[in-house]
Amino acid sequence: MKNPPADGHVHRRLAPTALMLGNFVTGCSVLAPAGMLSELSSGLDVSIRDAGLLITFGAIVLCIGSPVTAWLTSRIERRTLLAATLGVLALTNVASAFAPDYATLLIFRLIMLAVGALYTPQAAGSAALIVPPEKRGGTISYIFLGWSLAAAIGLPLVTFIASRYGWRAAYGGIGLVACFSFLFLAWRLPGGLIGAPVDLKTWADVGRNRLIILLLLITTLQVSGQFAVLTYMGPLLARLTQSGPDAVGLLFATYGVFGFLGNVIATRLVDSWGSYRTSLLFMTALLTGASIWALGAGHLGVMAVAVAVWGLGFASTNSMQQVRLIGAAPTLGAASASLNTSALYIGQAIGSATGGMLFARNLFYGPGYVSVAFVALALIVVTLTKPRQAAAPLT
Repeated sequence: MKNPPADGHVHRRLAPTALMLGNFVTGCSVLAPAGMLSELSSGLDVSIRDAGLLITFGAIVLCIGSPVTAWLTSRIERRTLLAATLGVLALTNVASAFAPDYATLLIFRLIMLAVGALYTPQAAGSAALIVPPEKRGGTISYIFLGWSLAAAIGLPLVTFIASRYGWRAAYGGIGLVACFSFLFLAWRLPGGLIGAPVDLKTWADVGRNRLIILLLLITTLQVSGQFAVLTYMGPLLARLTQSGPDAVGLLFATYGVFGFLGNVIATRLVDSWGSYRTSLLFMTALLTGASIWALGAGHLGVMAVAVAVWGLGFASTNSMQQVRLIGAAPTLGAASASLNTSALYIGQAIGSATGGMLFARNLFYGPGYVSVAFVALALIVVTLTKPRQAAAPLT
């Protein structure tokens, strides 16, 4: 790592917040279609399932793009790299607001996410460069609060704006927030930050690390389970409970608020509990919420409780995965974090494709049980990663 400027300590005070806000923008960009599937469907004259494919195809691009871009850009100074990524997210979200048809919107989305694949793993790697090792776990969890806020605030706002002003206004709003995030990060993140270069030997070392491979499998399984339901949550609620946009937005907000709370709790627990026990706790919450949804589908009150419990594990499990990966092999952090992002988006593609297939066949109760199966498998794999030395806080 190059030495940051002399006033770097001043900038570092808000650098994690700048990185966190960038994750908020990234999360909104990735999740936005889920909050306005009905509006996209009617506005672009496509089916609900085709609108959902914006998430599926985007996830495929993300899962390929994350390790490739990590390899291609590992020698680029982080402030330049991350600010440029947010700049592209701003431009492509604004461009999406003016897309004349579905095909054009899909192209803009694929460009957006091919570049956006950079942000989350590189932000996590940058966190490790600006804080001492003993604060690394809490800082990475804090940066992942951006994803929690994207679900807690961004997704309900997308639903609210799209239902009243149209999907174009929702994309425009995300673009404006991305512009602000770009400026804030360029101002506050210290310059001169360069992580360990990623080369072919790095990927080989990652492939030989059993713990990293198991952690990547956990990410794929738990995200597959979540997105089997999350992608089509709005249409599922409409079909199963006849809920309107306001009720759907309220449940998205519940999901996000409890996700935010879960991540705050995880941030406070991880440095004392260790990331394994913290991960186990919140993966159990994830499974409990998925089970309540599956068994209570059709009853709005029960589904709301399910969303709240599920939300507790939503962002916290993802942030714990990043903490555990970086702790498992700090020198491989950039590569393993990018592969974790790929695993996350592989899970999105599998889950959204499975949920879309069931939705298209009017099997509206099916996604809940698919979610339970995937998350239960993830929890089993978590137990296989129990550290031999419980005192190691980050592995």
